Amino acid sequence: MDYRDTIYISVAEKLSISKAANELNISQPAVTRHIKELEERYKTNLLERKGNKIYLTQAGEKIYNALKEIEQKYRNIEFEIGKMHDSFSGEFKIGASSTIAQYVIPKVIASFHKRYPKIQIYLMNGNSFEMEKLLLENTIDIALVENQSSQMGIHYKNFIDDELIVITGQNSIYAKRKTINKDDLFQIPIVLREQGSGTLEIIKQVFLQHSIKIENLNTIIHLGSTESIKNFLQDFNGLAIVSEKSVQNELYLKTLVRLNISGVTFLRKFRIAYKQGHKSQQVKLFENFLSNYKI
Repeated sequence: MDYRDTIYISVAEKLSISKAANELNISQPAVTRHIKELEERYKTNLLERKGNKIYLTQAGEKIYNALKEIEQKYRNIEFEIGKMHDSFSGEFKIGASSTIAQYVIPKVIASFHKRYPKIQIYLMNGNSFEMEKLLLENTIDIALVENQSSQMGIHYKNFIDDELIVITGQNSIYAKRKTINKDDLFQIPIVLREQGSGTLEIIKQVFLQHSIKIENLNTIIHLGSTESIKNFLQDFNGLAIVSEKSVQNELYLKTLVRLNISGVTFLRKFRIAYKQGHKSQQVKLFENFLSNYKI
């Protein structure tokens, strides 16, 4: 692809001259000059400014979509040539929700790299909502999310089952209880994940099914990661609800204790998400590898 095309793709995805310049390691005036050259080539404006922000014009949107298709074709050509010589190559970016990024996907990526060492993978993580946003912005090629809601323009596919469980610290006054009831949830202090978390979304949905309003719980704090929740529980007389996959070691070592809520279970699916119409050969290969991997 022409270098100006690459620059324009970066600007279009970041909607920022400065961010594109930083990504490409060139000056902002150079980015602006290349964009003007493209506008002269196509004899139309590709960008428009509104206040301090820039947006794609209708023509700019069409050209961006066309250039992304061309970029994808180049990546697929490289992949197919490598395939002919049993040397798969290329790169792609994965965005994974916090639980998946920390406790599920690293060993899959390690195994994939062992099988396809010339394919470069970049992993980003955050909550499910943040990963879907990055996917729609074309910052990542594929997202692995734990929420159950769906965004327009994104295709979802289940790849593994998960269960959320209630836990407490080994020194908690609740550690000797095996079961609690729904009414206890309004009294016992609890720590939960932050807004935008797929884990919190599932908790809300399940509680709603049991006529439990999450705002009526005795929630002490919302924390941004499961690791911070696990550390918080070490000196906290209360509960948390997290993925069972995230606390397997702690349950084995008995530093955390599992409790059951009578009549309530939190079951969910981890999902592969990708933007409709945008899936490279490398992403297809990884998706197939992930779907067949025994986690």
